[in-house]
Amino acid sequence: MPAPLTIRSGRRRAVVVLSALCVLAAAGCGYGSQAEDTGRPAVLATGAKTGGVDRIRIGYFPNVTHATALVGLQEGFFQEELGGTRIRTQAFNAGPAEIEALNGGAIDVGWIGPSPAVNGYTKSDGTNLRIISGSASGGVSLVVNPKKVGSPAALKGRTIASPQLGNTQDVALLHYLARQGYQVDARSGRGDVKVQRVDNKEIPTLFERGDLDGAWVPEPVAARLVAAGGKVLVDEKSLWKDGQFVITNMIVSQRFLKEHPDVVEALLRGSVRTNAWINAHPRQAKAAVDRKLKADSGTRLPPKVLDMAFDHVRILDDPLAATLRDEAAHAVAAGLLQDPLLDRIYDLRPLNKVLQAAGRPAVDDAGLGAG
Repeated sequence: MPAPLTIRSGRRRAVVVLSALCVLAAAGCGYGSQAEDTGRPAVLATGAKTGGVDRIRIGYFPNVTHATALVGLQEGFFQEELGGTRIRTQAFNAGPAEIEALNGGAIDVGWIGPSPAVNGYTKSDGTNLRIISGSASGGVSLVVNPKKVGSPAALKGRTIASPQLGNTQDVALLHYLARQGYQVDARSGRGDVKVQRVDNKEIPTLFERGDLDGAWVPEPVAARLVAAGGKVLVDEKSLWKDGQFVITNMIVSQRFLKEHPDVVEALLRGSVRTNAWINAHPRQAKAAVDRKLKADSGTRLPPKVLDMAFDHVRILDDPLAATLRDEAAHAVAAGLLQDPLLDRIYDLRPLNKVLQAAGRPAVDDAGLGAG
């Protein structure tokens, strides 16, 4: 791994390579009125409104790596903390689309990967968002067709997918290929290995019909490829110290954080409660993830796929801020980002307040905090 970036104060300009078109998976879904029984009753928006706010708009991806959002919404932990403040949700397929929604005021809070968070923060000169909590580590693999790729040396000349140009998995794939000695043009994806950017939803179909030789993808897509005959060539956690790296963070618009700190704190209480419940009740949490994915997509994952995907992700409150530095450095090395701005990207004070009240240790911002 390259040495961490040296981050300097001040405003920075970025050259960020992002795809122009990002398709929403679902939009404007109300929450709080119905939920399937997983051992907890459905939670309605009742009682006093937190901070007098009528509603909060939440964004997330229908991925197992976003289990905090999926379970917290499905099981009502967020609604319980918000009381009469209603929740509206929006599911996304790509990080840049979620950042656009945050910037445009369509959502207030979201779960998102590190690369789009850094890209969005840098492009706005540090004015649009704060990372306020961690959510997940791991849950990302390079899965290949074992008949075509038996080792890293066999990747040459093969077509390997990532979900989107400049997204977190794309950066990780390009970084890995460079470490293996392959030359790939980051923008076009052409080189010793062809990197093809494909929506997560389309990757399994293309893999099964032989159009892709592999893919660097999050869960549950990785598990779906394994179920289709693929083999895990690289579990990304094997590339990181202690096997930990941030894959999902919780972000909030700076304006919303400033105007509604009580609502943000309530959501963080819900997040901490959700994460603790997931880790204490994995079977029930897995069922909740399955139900939320079905509600969002209309289909459920096969049990073996869900088991593998869920077991591959570690749920936690710590944002693993030091690994964000490294992921930004990987994007720079790949040529996808120039001079990233990381100063003050975190504000973990509300989270640490919640953790302290729960008798839990504080988490660290690696010197990148707002206060």
